[in-house]
Amino acid sequence: MRITTKDFRVKPDSKVKLSKWPTQTPPVYETASDYKEMLQGNVDRLSTAQELLYASDKYSLLLIFQAMDAAGKDGVIKHVMSGVNPQGCQVHSFKHPSVEELQHDFLWRTTRYLPERGNIGIFNRSYYEEVLIARVHPAILHGEGVADLPDDARKVWDQRFTSIKNMEQHLHHNGTRILKFFLHLSKDEQRQRFLDRIDKRKKNWKFSLADMEERKFWDGYMEAYEAALSATSSREAPWYVIPADDKKNARLMVSQIIVETLEGLDMAYPKLDDAEEKALAAIRAELELEKKAE
Repeated sequence: MRITTKDFRVKPDSKVKLSKWPTQTPPVYETASDYKEMLQGNVDRLSTAQELLYASDKYSLLLIFQAMDAAGKDGVIKHVMSGVNPQGCQVHSFKHPSVEELQHDFLWRTTRYLPERGNIGIFNRSYYEEVLIARVHPAILHGEGVADLPDDARKVWDQRFTSIKNMEQHLHHNGTRILKFFLHLSKDEQRQRFLDRIDKRKKNWKFSLADMEERKFWDGYMEAYEAALSATSSREAPWYVIPADDKKNARLMVSQIIVETLEGLDMAYPKLDDAEEKALAAIRAELELEKKAE
């Protein structure tokens, strides 16, 4: 079964209400082996596309993953990107900003890690944290020492949304293609995954008391995500709301979207000019002579 990826894309200037977006859809795979075969097919296509991306040296690809805790961001990155050449791919996770990072504008710390042409960059959380967690916990915003904060907090988020959209548009115009994924997990599924992390000793390390504290702010986070998705999904940098209650389904959806995007780019392997082709022919002849002389 083929995934209709446009069904999960947030239209520009649309008003997102996450309660109307599914956290689970009918699986596109029939069995576990079927899932593995489908995922491997996408992984192979992605590997081929990444090689062409690197060789053509024309575009870069930035993948942004945002979600509530336990939604499966790490698993998606691990499984979907399993066939990618590590030399052409960098993963960056952004947690609490450092003292140095707080001395700069809110986009500075992530801008430093944008992928160069020919490469894939992956942000596990991103600059969007500055309109999500900082919105849910206003003390963070005031602790950043930002000058001239408006009295009306809504203006802060509108200003930051504008900065984000302008930056993403700038990146697009300069060859960086951006895909943004919100892994949409239900609150009940998060509860089940938290229990699984507690009950299985090998998964205890995945559970944090801070995760449980943030769960208390679920409604606030949903409102923050709705505002961010509504304000910043664009033609140049679309958001995809991925149903995440089924991890396998989510991985298939994300992998297909990435593959379709890369395969849709105008890329080709570099062509040699006449002088370079003659040089290669001469070297080939020289190597053949070496073989005959042995």
